[in-house]
Amino acid sequence: MKKTQYLVFDTGGTNVKYALMDNEGQLLEKGKRPSADNLDDFVAALYEVGDQYKGKFTGIAVCAPGKIDTEKMIIHYGGALTFLDGLNLEETLGSRYGVAVSVENDAKAAALCEQWLGELKGVDIGAVMTLGTGVGGGIVVGGKLLHGSSFQAGELSWMITNQEAGLKEMAAYTGARCSAVRMVERVNQELGNEDLADGLAAFAAIKSGNEEAGKIFRQYCLDVAVMILNLQTVINGEKVVIGGGISAQEILIEEIRRQFGEILQDNPILGQQVIPPEIVAAKFRNDTNLYGALFALLQGMQK
Repeated sequence: MKKTQYLVFDTGGTNVKYALMDNEGQLLEKGKRPSADNLDDFVAALYEVGDQYKGKFTGIAVCAPGKIDTEKMIIHYGGALTFLDGLNLEETLGSRYGVAVSVENDAKAAALCEQWLGELKGVDIGAVMTLGTGVGGGIVVGGKLLHGSSFQAGELSWMITNQEAGLKEMAAYTGARCSAVRMVERVNQELGNEDLADGLAAFAAIKSGNEEAGKIFRQYCLDVAVMILNLQTVINGEKVVIGGGISAQEILIEEIRRQFGEILQDNPILGQQVIPPEIVAAKFRNDTNLYGALFALLQGMQK
């Protein structure tokens, strides 16, 4: 029996990934192309891929940065891709191909992926934190992804964890303070490396016991642990899943756990009241958002 097939897009600042997938999440074909820098070229690129697979899919799933109206299929703000603001996927992709369309925020797609096939499967209350340039988030409550009254839930980058920096400064917010990219840059700068984005070099120094690299790393993990604590006081979750490329480093997960435990030990009253969630690395890596975007579409088609 032939399985139903779907076209899935994962829109990023550097590349647009795409895949032909079936309803069980199997990747049948996939590819990528450079992201555009304007709306017309962006939509044209989606159409080019769609035309390539025309007749092979019965639905289109998209995930993108920004605040996403999952009911009207409209992207707001667009994150790093500001030109996406106001793009209606129903009026573009849906109208052109006459199939069901869904669109979801990229970090929330990561949470949906983990809920469908990964670490949040069967979890009633939990969260995914994607550590990258900023901090993406997806919160699951009652076994369902939380969008909030205006699709803002899970935007963890705007959590204030350093008020002393001044609320007009990005350094006051989690998006900067818990930026994995910024942490790697600081380590490489301290080491005198020319390539500030070299994550492998940064973690090699951390693992080798370099004092300054270790200091920056431990402070970073403490900042992430504080963010988890703040979230935990609100949702009382069972599990927090750490995503992003940095999550492949086991030392990161271990240090975040240790820092979280020390916070609770340092304040006995807090330790008595806050139940620590299980902190784990995301199960999926490069294709996470493709799976999550597809799951969003499948859920929408069941309503």
